Amino acid sequence: MWQLEEHRRVEKQLDAVPPEILKRYEKWKDIAMISGPSGLRLIKGFHDEALRGEAQGYRSSRLGSKYRVIYRVIPRQSLFQVVHITPHDCRKI
Repeated sequence: MWQLEEHRRVEKQLDAVPPEILKRYEKWKDIAMISGPSGLRLIKGFHDEALRGEAQGYRSSRLGSKYRVIYRVIPRQSLFQVVHITPHDCRKI
């Protein structure tokens, strides 16, 4: 079982997202905590991918055509650290 840690700004970001994105994020969290990173990669709708450049070490999953969840995985601790729920702009990490 994996644990999930959200940055304090994520709560504010979730207040601004549409309800359907919030539902998809809740489903994303369920899959992440039960199946870990491999479970997220199996679901093609999330388009889970590693980020490059300044955001190297982080990953991105789609929550809709516009919104992404930006996170990193710490395998030794079985931990997901969610840093952003944002419209698609991975440059601002």
